[in-house]
Amino acid sequence: MTNAPALDQRPMTEEADHLKINSIDHIEIWVGNAKQAMYWWWKGFGFTPVAYSGLETGNRRYASYVLESGKIRLVVSAPYKPTDEMAVHHLLHGDGVKVMALGVDDVGESFQATVSRGATAAWQPREQSDEYGTIRTAAIKTYGETLHVFVDRSDYKGPFMPGYQKLDYSADSAGLVAVDHIVGNVELGKMNYWVNFYHHVMGFRQLLSFDDKDISTEYSALMSKVMANGNGRVKFPINEPADGKKKSQIEEYLDYYMTPGVQHLALSTGDIIGTVRELKARGIEFLRVPQAYYDILPERIAHVGVKEDLKAIEELGILVDYDDEGYLLQIFSRPLQDRPTMFIEVIERHGSRGFGKGNFKALFEALENEQAKRGNL
Repeated sequence: MTNAPALDQRPMTEEADHLKINSIDHIEIWVGNAKQAMYWWWKGFGFTPVAYSGLETGNRRYASYVLESGKIRLVVSAPYKPTDEMAVHHLLHGDGVKVMALGVDDVGESFQATVSRGATAAWQPREQSDEYGTIRTAAIKTYGETLHVFVDRSDYKGPFMPGYQKLDYSADSAGLVAVDHIVGNVELGKMNYWVNFYHHVMGFRQLLSFDDKDISTEYSALMSKVMANGNGRVKFPINEPADGKKKSQIEEYLDYYMTPGVQHLALSTGDIIGTVRELKARGIEFLRVPQAYYDILPERIAHVGVKEDLKAIEELGILVDYDDEGYLLQIFSRPLQDRPTMFIEVIERHGSRGFGKGNFKALFEALENEQAKRGNL
């Protein structure tokens, strides 16, 4: 069921960046119950509900809530009828990301630039208007059943899009401010295919690469390549499983999501200790790496100049890594739904542009402990 357009397979040496992306406009998650998902993101993660579409707004097809935290905009949507495309999607995948929307200056130009290079169209450039103005969108297919939607909202002043009404909710922020990166899982042998897609079709460059020597334990492994657009604001790591003695986290994801899809959203904060403390108090559950990680952490990072309190880092289960440009702090939630599929990463960067390579082994051991509890290792 993977969308696999025919691609130009030239080597990744040419100059790219023909697609000018300004931002991640929004991420839409198709869920089984939009009202309950909205409440989870509102009360659990501190997002503010800002817009709604549903029966009361004339939308007879689905209920949809828009939530914001800092520059992050999430949309959670669920269908009213079991025959709707959303219902079929949820039956197959459970809750999962359907749309990674990208803010652009010219939707038509972005659509033509990608389709002419091999992308498969999901919908042609179109306009939607109401009393707040006109919004322009177009969409192409990427891995699994996921879409990239190009959005130009420069002539639109409404709460989100036509068909949505403003909500007046207040929220206690947990400090999540931006999307750092979005990680996709694809099947064995397809990572390089989608790396080429992002390079040749979308003009991204490969930022980093990790193989099974970097990301492995005694039992399982994966391979990953990080693709980034020209201005570095949009980063899409792509994972595939690698051979191991037992089932990797990527294979487990594919078994339960049923196709390739978004594995996790990495959301940045300026105070990870405060954010994680607050999220835990609200019931958000995080992975815990083995204690041995913290036994050697002070020595491992002694030369790095980490400003945060190491006792608090250990108490909360936060991970630390560094490179030549600085350090980063990160932590990973347990799955957000019943299936062991999508989860959240909270990240704080202090110069480092890495993705936690030094934490991979400990993180994998924690993930394998969780898989073992589920009987899926």
